[in-house]
Amino acid sequence: MANEDYYDLLGISRDASTEEIKKAYRKKAVQHHPDKNPDNKQAEEMFKKISEAYEVLKDPDKRATYDRYGHAAFQHGGMGRRGGGGFHDPFDIFREVFGGSGSGSIFEEFFGGGESSRGGSRRGSDLRYDLEIALEEAAKGAEKKISFRRAVSCDVCNGSGASPGSQAVTCATCGGHGQVMSQRGFFSVRQTCPTCSGQGVVVDKPCKNCRGEGRLTKNSNIKLRIPKGVDTGSKLRSAGNGEAGIMGGPSGDLYVVIHVKEHEIFERHGDDLLCEIPIKFTLAAIGGAIDVPSLEGKVSLKIPPGTQSGTTFRLRGHGVPNLRSSRKGDQLVRVHIEVPTKLNNEQRTKLEEFAVACGDAEHPVGDSFFEKAKRFFD
Repeated sequence: MANEDYYDLLGISRDASTEEIKKAYRKKAVQHHPDKNPDNKQAEEMFKKISEAYEVLKDPDKRATYDRYGHAAFQHGGMGRRGGGGFHDPFDIFREVFGGSGSGSIFEEFFGGGESSRGGSRRGSDLRYDLEIALEEAAKGAEKKISFRRAVSCDVCNGSGASPGSQAVTCATCGGHGQVMSQRGFFSVRQTCPTCSGQGVVVDKPCKNCRGEGRLTKNSNIKLRIPKGVDTGSKLRSAGNGEAGIMGGPSGDLYVVIHVKEHEIFERHGDDLLCEIPIKFTLAAIGGAIDVPSLEGKVSLKIPPGTQSGTTFRLRGHGVPNLRSSRKGDQLVRVHIEVPTKLNNEQRTKLEEFAVACGDAEHPVGDSFFEKAKRFFD
């Protein structure tokens, strides 16, 4: 390795920062790691080289010495590689770069496997509950009672998992570390202890009520306050109402995901509400007023003479409260004109007379479109 520059191995400049060195090593290490390149001697050798390069360059004192004297400063035990000679467990470097204290595989650590908690106690898991509510409840707020099953602390052993008078003792397999180490050729690999499942302790006399688990699955009922303005996808957190922790650890949280049911009248658009109302063509022609529904009750809406189908009116402040402010949305009312489908003789006669009086009998198409069509045909 004497002829290979440490900076070149990591692909960085000589003035690279500590963070840049760590980032470059992380990328190279994942690329050449033997777990990703089984039976590839070249990759294994490259992994050793970049690990040694990182071991020197990450340390400011060693890096300064290397910059001044090169590889000669580290030959014959100079500046002491850890242990005085030979290269030390590469996974120690991974733990410094990726965080944590090791795992069964570097890819478990890097892609989310991680190490089980040590020392017995462990936080309980978070839970999710999907709650369907009405639009009125989302707009006005509500209090709901929900029921669900979760792991709760055993009331006999108080979550310890041990029978009364007994106690948890250090796991003999892992010595209380929660992990055991196995050798895979050049590498030392840490794995979750199969005896204590990573807890580091075992109970000599398990509690009969919970069979040593320290927890029991039971129904739980809680009251939940729904704030004004929630919408589908809103998440409410109920602290401590998740699953009980293991061996007396803290409980997880409950996350309630809101789903607002479709309404038969209103369609929600953010904080605004839209409703579509059919009106008679006579009202659209001569104008008037109608009562329209809102979440607060009936609201009077004025229809101007000559209102066209599809016209949208706005009722300010009759929408849904904003979840994060005191502002309220508006209610939009879109009108559609109903045309009668059945006419008796008297009605037909009067409409025909009306059409003649208005000139609609000779010009049944709107003037604006008629002019456009005329220019098109000409």
